[in-house]
Order: sequence, then structure tokens, then C-alpha cells
Amino acid sequence: MASIREHRGFTLNGFLALALFFGLVAYAGSVVYEVSTAAALHGNPRPQDFIPLWQVGAIGLLLLICLGGFFVVQPNEARVLVFFGRYAGSVADAGFFFANPLAGRHTISLRVHNFNSEKLKVNDARGNPIEIAAVIVWRVTDTARALLDVENYKGFVAVQCETAIRAVATRFPYDSHDGEDSLRSNPDEVSAALKTEVQARLDVAGLEIIEARLSHLAYAAEIAQTMLRRQQAEAIVAARRQIVEGAVGMVEMALRRLQETGVVQLDEERKAGMVNNLLVALVADREAQPVINTGTLY
Repeated sequence: MASIREHRGFTLNGFLALALFFGLVAYAGSVVYEVSTAAALHGNPRPQDFIPLWQVGAIGLLLLICLGGFFVVQPNEARVLVFFGRYAGSVADAGFFFANPLAGRHTISLRVHNFNSEKLKVNDARGNPIEIAAVIVWRVTDTARALLDVENYKGFVAVQCETAIRAVATRFPYDSHDGEDSLRSNPDEVSAALKTEVQARLDVAGLEIIEARLSHLAYAAEIAQTMLRRQQAEAIVAARRQIVEGAVGMVEMALRRLQETGVVQLDEERKAGMVNNLLVALVADREAQPVINTGTLY
């Protein structure tokens, strides 16, 4: 079955239709007045007087039916017209309108909606159980598909958003110190991936995702303490690695400067001792205590 696409439904300006409505009412009233006046003059209604009365009856029935064709569309709201099981168009402009009175009119909000997911327990890219939740900002862009292509578009949003959150959570690790994108360190990249994933799932319902962001992220309770210690250890190792790299660079610079300026001539043994002392001073956890060598007595 082909997907239904939104198109403009046939409507008339409500005030113009109301003017025509009152015009028919006035015409029917004038016919009834003429027939009643003629009956009063002749004593009894004449046969030719029944013809306009039938016209008045038909007009009255038509006017009664047409009363159901008037409706008002509020700002950021739309009406979907369905005529005997067929989609007849949508009206998304705010105002007072008249449409086919026999067509059903279903109201759909075009306002921006928020979906706050529940906290979901999933495994990240490394298999660690985590708790994750997200806020999805969405709105309806195709009223026909939202109403007619899915059973309940709001419920559809809830189910598909939770499925997309689970799918995205499995692509990224919770945390990373090696430059890899992670759920905790790269919120913009994760949000972009989540928005793309949700949009792909909600296109069938004519919905647009405006924004998608994580609202909760944590390790599952059963491993929270263990992973916290692991996270601290990884952070320490990463910091140590950076400190060592910086210290080695500083030692290399010091030796090069001493050699270039010729301040002192060092053999290989003394270079090794100097490198050892500098690395200890630069890498040690505690502040280094210098030992001053003032020479020997002999």
C-alpha cells in the first residue's frame, strides 16, 4: 500500500460560507412568508403553493446538514479531513473555515513536543551495563501520515525513540582515554547520531526530530563502584603517560641546550646520571629534595 502524502483539503472561507448560509435562511423565510400571506388571502393554500414549500423543506434540510461544516483551526493546529474512508486533505492554516459537512475532521497538534525516555539499562560498546535516558524534541510535519500511516503516532514516538537510544548506546563506550568517541566525553557526536537514528525511524509517521540529547548517563548500580575505580585508574595512567612524555621532552631540551652552549662537558655516564635526576624530579609524586654538592676537601 502506497504511503499517504499530505495535501491541502478543499475549504471555503468560513465567513463567506456563513453569509451564504444566512442568505439561504433569508430566502427560505421569504418563501414561507409569501406562501403564508397567499394562504391568508385565499383562505386555504393553493396547490401551486406546495411547490415552494417543498423547496423550503429541502433548503432547511441542506442548511441543517451544512451547520456541521463550520470549524475553527487554532494556531499550530491542523485538521485532517476523511470522507467516507478516504483522505480528503488537511487544513493547517489558522482561521474559520467551511468544508464538506459529511467529512470527518481529526485534530492534530503541530506544536513542538518533548519525549522524556525512561532510564534504560543497556550494554555499551565494551559490554559494560549502563543506565541511559534521553530527551527527544519532535513535531508533526505530515498530518496525513501521522494520523493514517501509524496506529498511534505518540505511542509510536515512545517505542521508536527507546529503540533508537538502545541502538546508539551500543555503538559508543561509556568513557575512553584513547581519543575514541564516547558517551560521556562526546555529547555532541552522540546527540547527532541519536537524532539521525530516531529520524530514520520516525520518517514513516511524518514526524521531524528537532533535537535529541542524553538526559541521564551512569554505570549500572551493580558495577558502578568497580567501574569508578577503573575509570580513576585509567585517568591516572593517562595523566602519567602525558607527564612522562613531557618530562622526556624537557630532558632532551636540557641536554641539547647544554651541549649547544658548551656550559659543561658531560660524558655518557654523567649524562645518564643527569637524565635520571631530572626524570625523578619531574615525574615524582612528591616535590624533589635537592642535594647540593659543594665539592670535596681533597
